Amino acid sequence: MKQVAAAAVGGVLAVFAVPAVLTTMGFTGAGIAASSLAAKMMSATAIANGGAVPAGSLVALLQSVGATGLSTSSNILLGSVGSAIGAWIGGSKEKPSSPPEPEDESEDEGDEP
Repeated sequence: MKQVAAAAVGGVLAVFAVPAVLTTMGFTGAGIAASSLAAKMMSATAIANGGAVPAGSLVALLQSVGATGLSTSSNILLGSVGSAIGAWIGGSKEKPSSPPEPEDESEDEGDEP
């Protein structure tokens, strides 16, 4: 039961955390926020590519997600991965099984001469 709850929490957390993290980085619905990490990334990408940010680059992809959000299929994939990680973390805190106790070797040995 603990693993199921951890999976649910992981899935929900992953779906809601990604947009929040992108907004915190500066990828907003209104564009890239000034003096943010996103602005620094955009500047470095533009300098590396001769003054323009190429379509399909990481900065362009993150800005697209920051502006419009994730698609339904992306949310499903992200939730699935978050659930799997949550279940794995939730199941990893179980106590390991104890080793079997050794058998008692001091039984009757009356058959030996």
